[in-house]
Amino acid sequence: MTRRSTAAGALATGAAGLLLALGAATPAHAAGYRYWSFWEADAGKWTYATQGPATARPADGDAIGFRFALSEDSADATKPTAAPDFAAICADVEKTAGTKRIAVVVDFGTRKDAPAGETPPKAAPTTGCARVAENGTGADALAAVATPLRYDSSAMLCGIAGYPKQGCGEAVADGPDFAASAAPKAAEEDGGGPSLGLLVGGGAVLALGAAAVWKSRRRA
Repeated sequence: MTRRSTAAGALATGAAGLLLALGAATPAHAAGYRYWSFWEADAGKWTYATQGPATARPADGDAIGFRFALSEDSADATKPTAAPDFAAICADVEKTAGTKRIAVVVDFGTRKDAPAGETPPKAAPTTGCARVAENGTGADALAAVATPLRYDSSAMLCGIAGYPKQGCGEAVADGPDFAASAAPKAAEEDGGGPSLGLLVGGGAVLALGAAAVWKSRRRA
């Protein structure tokens, strides 16, 4: 077995274990999850992040994106519809000593993505140029341009700019347009940034990314 296949197997095993844990609390025949996915720019295009925003540390001149949507896994995740154009988004923001600039794109998704009784607050994505400390994370950049943010008790990102008002990464059952959804998590908090628990709560999204890496390597 090669080192590459060993690494891929480790990613797949970790992802499978975490998704099985999530599945124990989800309805049968779940078609996907409704959540905020996290993206990074690569050669002018969006790529699904392989780590959560609390641990990702974009460099000055980078762009990150967040998209709210229904997705089966990261291979099925919908990308932000606005381009990761740092030059345009941060055109009027100068770099200062001890800081870095990060372009942030927030895409609230479509009506089809929205939970029952809610509507995306904006039809078009919003953008902002975050100026954060040189060691700042993607979560710091998001908090600098989009508030309020909402996290659950394990500090998983649940809402951006107040959307959605409730629910957090819940499984959605089979049905037309993913209409029937599971009950949202009970413990949720408002706040400007994540606690250390985001390293745990963000594992669900990271598991989806790991599964995609494994799939892509199998096809290679």
